[in-house]
Amino acid sequence: MSTPGHDDPLSKERSHLAASRSALRAMREDVESLDITDVTANWVNAAVLEAQIEQRIKALADLSGTPLFFGRLDYLHAPGAEQAEGGEGERFYVGRRHVHDADGDPMVIDWRAPVSQPFYRASKKDPQDVSLRRRFGYTGGDLTAYEDEHLLDPAEAATTSRLLQQEIERPRVGPMRDIVATIQPEQDEIVRAGLAGSVCVQGGPGTGKTAVGLHRVAYLLYAHRERLARTGTLVIGPNRSFLHYIEQVLPALGELTVRQATVDDLVAHVEVRGTDEAATAVIKGDARMAEVLRRALYSHVTPPAEGVVVVRGSRRWRVPVYELEEIVRELLARDIRYGAAREALPQRIAHAVLVQMERAGEAPDDRVQNAVARNAAVKALVKSVWPQVDPAKLVLRLLTDADFLAEHAEGVLTGDEQKAVLWVKPARSVKSARWSPADAVLIDEATDLIERTHSLGHVVLDEAQDLSPMQYRAVGRRCTTGSATVLGDLAQGTTPWATRSWEEALGHLGKGEAVVEELTAGFRVPTDVIAYASRLLPHIAPGLTPVASIRENPGFFDIRTADAGPADVVAACRELLGREGSVGLIAADARVPELAAALAAAGIGHVGPGEETTHATRLTLVPASLAKGLEYDYVVLDEPQAVVDGEPDERTGLRRLYVALTRAVSGLVVTHAAGLPRQLT
Repeated sequence: MSTPGHDDPLSKERSHLAASRSALRAMREDVESLDITDVTANWVNAAVLEAQIEQRIKALADLSGTPLFFGRLDYLHAPGAEQAEGGEGERFYVGRRHVHDADGDPMVIDWRAPVSQPFYRASKKDPQDVSLRRRFGYTGGDLTAYEDEHLLDPAEAATTSRLLQQEIERPRVGPMRDIVATIQPEQDEIVRAGLAGSVCVQGGPGTGKTAVGLHRVAYLLYAHRERLARTGTLVIGPNRSFLHYIEQVLPALGELTVRQATVDDLVAHVEVRGTDEAATAVIKGDARMAEVLRRALYSHVTPPAEGVVVVRGSRRWRVPVYELEEIVRELLARDIRYGAAREALPQRIAHAVLVQMERAGEAPDDRVQNAVARNAAVKALVKSVWPQVDPAKLVLRLLTDADFLAEHAEGVLTGDEQKAVLWVKPARSVKSARWSPADAVLIDEATDLIERTHSLGHVVLDEAQDLSPMQYRAVGRRCTTGSATVLGDLAQGTTPWATRSWEEALGHLGKGEAVVEELTAGFRVPTDVIAYASRLLPHIAPGLTPVASIRENPGFFDIRTADAGPADVVAACRELLGREGSVGLIAADARVPELAAALAAAGIGHVGPGEETTHATRLTLVPASLAKGLEYDYVVLDEPQAVVDGEPDERTGLRRLYVALTRAVSGLVVTHAAGLPRQLT
């Protein structure tokens, strides 16, 4: 590894960095100077174009603390050209976004471009025509070192990159960073998988599955920008704290238009003010509820009792009851949305009337058919045969009317299951009802049965192992015509309805054809920490491969008896705050108030999960229930047994503990006054 003062090439690389920043600034100024006065036909076009220009200006921002390029590739031959003897190679700088000079020649190549791919995949065994791969080291935004790999030199042994290790282990304060400079070959294969297919990534703690999913979105937007601009993309996370933690990754890669949401956001048709017992939530989240809802909805369709007479001027046209029955049967057999069939019914009746008109020698057109469809008699018949149904009212009736539920849950739910989902105190109306999160998902299912949910081009679903089958269905209908990237870890499932297998989950999602990839190389969690946490795997997910840390640094790990209670916990936090980087204090939810008071009494400032840390306040106090997906340089884990006991059953508690144990990037201190769980000893 070369450093300042030892190698003249470093000065040349710094000059290229300065020139590249200048070129990026010029690109931004060119966009800022655009005059659209004479190119827009109206104010709507002007507003759209102004918004697009504003997004482009933001995408061209030069982030001072973020390296503009992090690598260099020297090709033996020009990429794409025939590799003949004596062919002239090219040099490319790989960075977060494309930068070109005044003549349009590239100074930095986007990491997503095909020519950049060998930066992540080339090796001594497969150099991919790359003679030299250079990695750059930065301090802040300053280029301070470089490291070369001569892939075609048989005398040079393959070694682990020190700069790569340093970047992985670099202390973090604030939100999640991108991993664009450290993507590994197995991760890159997932990132660059095609848009047409769905991918499921099973990855243990520290394998980078969340970052892989976010970089996959960025890659797909690069490779299929026009298509995804039309159809849209969405990143779904488990909670607001998690979304806040990851929200800066895509903007750092120049992608500003990706929507982020939780599953609760997607199904927010009603205000959620209530909760369910775990057993009740499991039943409501069961995929069988979809059939109960379908039966209940279509029970509103009733056979016509009599024919319909349409008066047009002096003529009366009658559609007999048997013909109406046939029309209704055909619409039911077509298996289209309830609302679409209801809209089609008056048109089908009108068509039957037009057939009679034509037989009588008349020549009706589409205007006549539409007029007949709007006829009062036809509208009255449609209202009685195929009435409008409000999805929230439908779910409310199922949850409050025992006879209605029993009729449509027969053979689907047992009697005890029906009793479990019925409300003890029925609500008077949709607005006064104390809806639970599971109820909101049922309403979303009913809404989709009535009217098709808009489908996006690509959806990324993170921490997927915690979703219920009905939640999977809610996500799946938002990408029915698109693809999905599903991210999760079966060992970290901490809900009573946690996913048992990815095959089952993907079936509920409607993506049974998705390829399941497993990441087992750990880049984030230190060796000693992941080895300790993996003691729980035989008890929580016996079929999974333990994560193998590739970190050369074993990390800092200690188990301490907290004889003085919270005072010892505070002391551990103070000790870790003496190191560089962020610190997380993770504790059972019930113990958080006591620990917060102890920190305040000791004069140690802290924030909650989702709040921004600063260099002055680097400690985050995290309830164990919100720790999933977050990471800190150092973690103090308070009372592991209390974390286990805070869950409704031991297996879920051990999974919650597994999550808490694996949030540390550089070091972990476990403090306990009570005994440790037997599975750890």
